[in-house]
Amino acid sequence: MTTARQTAEIVSIDVPDAASELRTKLQQKTATIGVVGLGYVGLPLVRAVHDSGFPVIGFDVDEEKVRMLKAGANYLHHLGDDLTAELAQSDRFEPTSDALRLADADVIVLCVPTPLGVHREPDLSFVLRSTEMAAKVLRRGQLVVLESTTYPGTTRGEMLPILERTGLTCGTDFFLAYSPEREDPGRAEVTTSSIPKLVGGVDVHSTDLSMEFYTRVIDQVHRVSTAEVAEAAKLLENIYRAVNIALVNELKVLLTEMDVDVWEVVEAASTKPFGFQPFYPGPGLGGHCIPIDPFYLSWKAREIGLDTRFIELAGEINRQMPKYVVNRVAGALNDDGKALHGANVLVVGIAYKPNVDDIRESPAAEVIELLMDGGANVSYHDPLVPKFPSMRKYDIQLESTSLSEQSLQNVDAVLIVTNHNVIDYNLLGRSAKLIVDTRNAMAGQSDIAARIVKA
Repeated sequence: MTTARQTAEIVSIDVPDAASELRTKLQQKTATIGVVGLGYVGLPLVRAVHDSGFPVIGFDVDEEKVRMLKAGANYLHHLGDDLTAELAQSDRFEPTSDALRLADADVIVLCVPTPLGVHREPDLSFVLRSTEMAAKVLRRGQLVVLESTTYPGTTRGEMLPILERTGLTCGTDFFLAYSPEREDPGRAEVTTSSIPKLVGGVDVHSTDLSMEFYTRVIDQVHRVSTAEVAEAAKLLENIYRAVNIALVNELKVLLTEMDVDVWEVVEAASTKPFGFQPFYPGPGLGGHCIPIDPFYLSWKAREIGLDTRFIELAGEINRQMPKYVVNRVAGALNDDGKALHGANVLVVGIAYKPNVDDIRESPAAEVIELLMDGGANVSYHDPLVPKFPSMRKYDIQLESTSLSEQSLQNVDAVLIVTNHNVIDYNLLGRSAKLIVDTRNAMAGQSDIAARIVKA
């Protein structure tokens, strides 16, 4: 079996001079790498590229991010303060909001958002604008790589025409590839360099050069035949998760009605050493991948006249979870002789996953809005998110409150949406009257005086 390192050494016949020159720069690590977008994907990539020895230009339109990086300040706390401090002191890293600085980059990697539009259609505006920006500085011998999640055909069908309008020819003058990001914020045991990477170019020379680059930054790199294969593989990864989460969410609703604990069921099924992988229910999907990426493929399928019924059904189930959770809160309050209207409800955890401050697409936003629409007096506690930031669809004017025995005594229901490790669950169990738990966070806690309702 050919390893990634061995694959990277494959040299195409009749290699263009521009490819040979860039290959030499990459091998000697004299190539300058430009990373466009310094968020949850771009900044960790900057670290990996910088740590491997390349000079790096980090570009972002957000001048505040650039200012903070120059000062060594950290705006993505799960990455640790050491990262930004080290970058600020390095003579191999330059943060900038000047797009013309990318002219000095030999490799330009685009790490920009790919959200959904108002009708759940792909929004490629960030990708297209970034590609146009790269086109303005495109020169002979540059490699452009897209890392943003998108539907198959984006790199070749959308980016390539923009870049070739410069008069340069892909595969001869410049090179273009796709390599999907696989970041998992909050998992301290893995880093960008330790997560295996996929690489597929729009031509063989582009793939060769992308392999040449990434194998010097990432521990394991897997070559695929085309950019379209890499684009589709990324979607499959996240659709797989979305569908299986939808399955356990649907089982949760069913088994709850049958008075069976879905969490214990998943734990029991997990004892099978083959043919089963555990997925866990929750209050809805969050983050920038699983709630969004499946719809990129379902939209593309409709464009070519096909339906993706499995994907659509999974999306429908997962989108209903916030409403189901709020109904469980209302039912639990009703059992205590109280109405949702006028009840004091404390939401615990608003980030989309444990132990990060990332609220992108967090189900907490819809849960809180539904609670407010039902007349509840809502507060929240999240030590990692002191103020609820403005979101595309939500503008929730709340700040995190502290936990204490006295404050919990004034709460009619505690709703656990995100189970951060830093939350004092023992205090919740001792002092709250009612806890609606969407994450099984109270399992294993002792000395619980509160009534626990799973949702």
